[in-house]
Amino acid sequence: MSLTHLNARGEAHMVDVGDKAETQREAVASGRIVMRPDTLALLAEGGLPKGDVLATARIAGIQAAKRTHELIPLCHALLLSKVSVDFRLDEAASCVHVESRCRLAGRTGVEMEALTAVSVACLTLYDMCKAVDKDMTIDGVCLEHKTGGKSGEWHRAAEEVPATREASETPPVGVAAIRVKFLAELRERLDTEEVEVPVASLKSLDVASLKAALEARDSRFAALSAARILCAVDHAMAHDDTTLREGDEVAFFPPVTGG
Repeated sequence: MSLTHLNARGEAHMVDVGDKAETQREAVASGRIVMRPDTLALLAEGGLPKGDVLATARIAGIQAAKRTHELIPLCHALLLSKVSVDFRLDEAASCVHVESRCRLAGRTGVEMEALTAVSVACLTLYDMCKAVDKDMTIDGVCLEHKTGGKSGEWHRAAEEVPATREASETPPVGVAAIRVKFLAELRERLDTEEVEVPVASLKSLDVASLKAALEARDSRFAALSAARILCAVDHAMAHDDTTLREGDEVAFFPPVTGG
């Protein structure tokens, strides 16, 4: 197998992709930043001095993906159709997992864009947290899978994890419920995007009772009672005494959602 970025004389050059067919291409990369437990707690609570850490790191990662060709010398400038950067706070490992997904219809792959997004997002997390923790380490940056192009589909071999059975968070069909969504840093902190709460589990039909029912289900949801956390019911701002009805959509989010 030859290295495509070297010519016949062994000199570095940009590969000519003009004759390649355009295909749908996607790449997913991941990495993590390990920090002290107290630093992770401050990040989750929004207590770090530089502000909304995850929103800033997400924007930095997306911007980096779009400018990969300016950072990696022989990469092509690409018209990306999608870049996403997501985070998962892991209390057990005291780290933040970062994942980026890049996509386009084009003649060359987006692996470097996904890897660059993860790397810069991790570096931004370090910058945002370094005032309280300079011992943080970044590791595990790697390509998870890619699709498209002549080489087709590739997946990193997954580690085998014993199967576990968890109680469903979705009520059976036909049971009256309220749909609850968690946005921005709350989604990352709780490692949950959406749940449904049976109306019958509420002591009263209001937001305060909904919070209590969620906390009874999982202690992580106690974070919803923090003064800085906002609430909306069917896209209208709400408070603890706001009345709820079957089928309502309730969203909890920090003051700045960050996308």
